[in-house]
Amino acid sequence: MRKIFRKVAGIATLATLLFHLLSCSSSGSKGGGEKSTDDSAVEVGILHSLSGTMAISEVSLRDVLLMGIEEINAAGGVLGKKIVPKVVDPVSDSDLFAEKAKELLSKDKVSVVFGCWTSVSRKSVLPVFEEYKGLLFYPVQYEGQECSPNIIYTGATPNQQLIPAAQYLMSEEGGSYKKFYLLGTDYVFPRTANTILKNYLLAQGVPADNIIEEYTPFHHQDYQTIVSKIKRFAASGNACVLSTINGDSNVPFYKEFINQGLSAAACPVMAFSVAEDELRAMDTEYLVGHLAAWNYFETVDTPANKRFVESFKNYCKANNLPAGTDRVTDDPICWSYTGIYLWKKAVEKAGSFDVEKVVAALSDMEIESPGGIVKMHVDNHHLAKPALIGEIRADGQFDIIWKTTGLVIPEPFSEFAK
Repeated sequence: MRKIFRKVAGIATLATLLFHLLSCSSSGSKGGGEKSTDDSAVEVGILHSLSGTMAISEVSLRDVLLMGIEEINAAGGVLGKKIVPKVVDPVSDSDLFAEKAKELLSKDKVSVVFGCWTSVSRKSVLPVFEEYKGLLFYPVQYEGQECSPNIIYTGATPNQQLIPAAQYLMSEEGGSYKKFYLLGTDYVFPRTANTILKNYLLAQGVPADNIIEEYTPFHHQDYQTIVSKIKRFAASGNACVLSTINGDSNVPFYKEFINQGLSAAACPVMAFSVAEDELRAMDTEYLVGHLAAWNYFETVDTPANKRFVESFKNYCKANNLPAGTDRVTDDPICWSYTGIYLWKKAVEKAGSFDVEKVVAALSDMEIESPGGIVKMHVDNHHLAKPALIGEIRADGQFDIIWKTTGLVIPEPFSEFAK
């Protein structure tokens, strides 16, 4: 096989953009349920789906957060307090996410929450965190067009994932692709992501006839018709798929791709929501050569990442978690783990669990993540980090075939989201 080279509408006016950025710079009133100084523990919330269609992705985020908490507690905790996790399961239901978030903030009075995966779940809880002045660390790549004073976005913005992937595929190194099939799950992230991708491609001179956009519901299983359309679309060559399919629908999609004789050589899939953890449920032998755009892969070759990967595998084995030492790390797992250490560092810098003080301490903060040194933006609550392209291997890992030079500054509001 030949070598494959390689998420709410845009802001209408500058005034609106400035308003959003100013909102991000101010962190609101005190909140998050800071407890009295004589308490021996501080409670934090973990808000991830442990059942339902998104469990395939979110269970591991709970696991790595619990590992991070165990590590921090073993090293003395935070400001002399042990972290006590409050884990809740919103069962992949966006309405339940809001309900559970309200309980964590108003009843349990947690100091911070780590959670959500889909944009619809994040948007469901956003007004809750703003009303109760809580703090959410959100670890997944998303469509941007948002900046809340009560959310820390450690996942990628469009210019840190979507745009680099498109640029790569259009480049000579990436294969000089000229036809793009935009396929996603029918909710906020894929629709806004595809608006950004489509407008970017059009701005680069790609004819409108060379761009197809299609969506399926959550937990969709029958991709026979769609893959048949992709096959016809790719028959003349120079075609690729930009996939924002989320959750367990990825398994039947790639399986149907294989069943109809499509390969990475004929039509590569560039995925924005498939990483090592999802690949554990797939026959990766047949996915060799397909691509994914992230800001971290397990194969990042640094001592810090090797320690992280080994620690996660050992933690899963020691706690009798499914798959034990066969567990993998991936991008959202990395940024979940990084998030809890960012919070710890900010709390210690602020000398307080108060949300306003913690958010202020996070501004411009650097930290060594498993993927290398990353840095919080000075005012927009997002994380600067490198962008990477990976190629799927038969063992379910990725070869990193391209990366940016240095950190990509996060731009939550895309000029192409119109």
